[in-house]
Amino acid sequence: MKKTNLVDHGFMDARIKLIDVAAFLDRIQRHEQTDDYRFHALKDAINELQTDEVGRVGRILSKLSDHSVEPIDKADIQGAFGAPKPNNQ
Repeated sequence: MKKTNLVDHGFMDARIKLIDVAAFLDRIQRHEQTDDYRFHALKDAINELQTDEVGRVGRILSKLSDHSVEPIDKADIQGAFGAPKPNNQ
């Protein structure tokens, strides 16, 4: 049985996603919406891609997850924001 070349198998898909993220960040900057905490959370998470340590996906998921343990009194919306809000918001 032939061993699958993972680069051949996944490179184009990863390339497309990376270009899509770059385009998203460019749009945010062009429209001067860089003060949004999610923009900063995404950029911080992207830094993990530059590391050579295995476990990037776990560290990125952790950076983009809400780690609070106390329940809130009432939900204002039915959904998620995709990144934890800073404590002062």
